[in-house]
Amino acid sequence: CTHYLFIVVVAVNSTLLTINAGDYIFYTDWAWTSFVVFSISQTLMLAVGATYYLTFTGVPGTATYYGLIMTVYTWVAKGAWFALGYPYDFIVTPIWLPSAMLLDLAYWATKKNKHSLILFGGVLVGMSLPLFNMVNLITVADPLETAFKYPRPTLPPYMTPIEPQVGKFYNSPVAQGAGAGAVLSVTFTALGCKLNTW
Repeated sequence: CTHYLFIVVVAVNSTLLTINAGDYIFYTDWAWTSFVVFSISQTLMLAVGATYYLTFTGVPGTATYYGLIMTVYTWVAKGAWFALGYPYDFIVTPIWLPSAMLLDLAYWATKKNKHSLILFGGVLVGMSLPLFNMVNLITVADPLETAFKYPRPTLPPYMTPIEPQVGKFYNSPVAQGAGAGAVLSVTFTALGCKLNTW
């Protein structure tokens, strides 16, 4: 029981560190650049925390549990935007669960081999998270239309959705995020395992 309470504490704190990571839409001018940066931050926070508790408990499924806590806590926190008057379909909550499931799968399928978890699990998380979040992002309401429908003059300028500019970041943000994430998350997955040996 204590193990799972610790998981809740760390998952909540991980979420606090990435709580605005779904708000690419508010940085409309630099949305794709923000998407890449935020994808990497989410990937690393999920990889290190979920791996730590997955190897700590040794129970496949723990990473998914960890991702679920992060997701639910983010839903609660994003209620702040809803309270400001934005519609639900304009609020982006990062999707961690499928990537966490892949981490669990890598651990289970390799019979709890930590080295396979680090290599396969890390790459799977890094490559999958930007993809799932892009699907998430393209389902939200049009930012420009929403900006006119729900003007919020009291918000600071950087939080006000504005018309997108073309050509600021034209390379694929999914490929950029997945490429960087696949490399960096292996390192952070290894860190999650290492934390159990201190």
